[in-house]
Amino acid sequence: MSDPSQYTRQREKSARDLTYPAPPEPLPFPVYDNHAHLEIEDGEQPLNLGEQLSRAAAVGVAGVVQAGGDIDSSRWSAWAASQHPRVLAAVAIHPNEAPAYRAAGRLDEAIAVIDDLATQPRVRAIGETGLDFFRTGTEGIPAQVESFEAHIALAKKHGIAMQIHDRDAHDDVLATLQRVGAPDRTVFHCFSGDADMARIAADRGYWLSFAGNVTFKNAQNLRDALAVTPRERILVETDAPFLTPVPHRGRPNAPYLVPVTVRFMAAELGVDLAEMCAQLAANTVEAYGRFED
Repeated sequence: MSDPSQYTRQREKSARDLTYPAPPEPLPFPVYDNHAHLEIEDGEQPLNLGEQLSRAAAVGVAGVVQAGGDIDSSRWSAWAASQHPRVLAAVAIHPNEAPAYRAAGRLDEAIAVIDDLATQPRVRAIGETGLDFFRTGTEGIPAQVESFEAHIALAKKHGIAMQIHDRDAHDDVLATLQRVGAPDRTVFHCFSGDADMARIAADRGYWLSFAGNVTFKNAQNLRDALAVTPRERILVETDAPFLTPVPHRGRPNAPYLVPVTVRFMAAELGVDLAEMCAQLAANTVEAYGRFED
């Protein structure tokens, strides 16, 4: 399969600064961006997949987990992972997409596509899946729950990790995982809870992945959560092209900006930067396996 550009989505442009920030200083030990959406173009001069990976490698970001959110982006993610040894894939129907698929009578079909994609060796996670009560009204909740439970079953079936999208649904996500039984490797992508939730998640053996918004002035809850999370439960991500870390907030995000967030996290925790990098890398490999395999 060639680069399926028909699956690339263009972000809505605005008056914000659309130039990519300058590359940060390279990290002393390579890490991984465990959640990005590189199929989404952004910026005045969008970076293609090869450029994204080259920029990332130059600053010590050795690989990226490319996440899907619908049939097309999940297929693109699996394709990207099959073409590049520095990419692994996560595939899923995003919770905000689930009601539309259900309304069209296609949710079962969509989940079957995800099931098939998950058989590919470089698809290492089901994600992003979960619950989102911010963008979807109460009428969409049943479809989200149905989809979430089906994705949990797929992660268990294929023996791979699961990446959770949780927005304004903390209690319901935790309750669903407890009721249905979480996969052995469960990651809260772009963790958005507080310290109490972080303790619960870590105690259950879940990983908490922190994105660039941990650097935002109004995100003290995330810094509090980071502070109480055991080091072996911490991951880092960009959620690119979204959530660009301070001081570049609002500009296009990309995996090569992971070092900005990693340095911030190390400083917050009072941890040596190289030690922080080594721990993040080990955690990522434990969650998804080796990129070279």
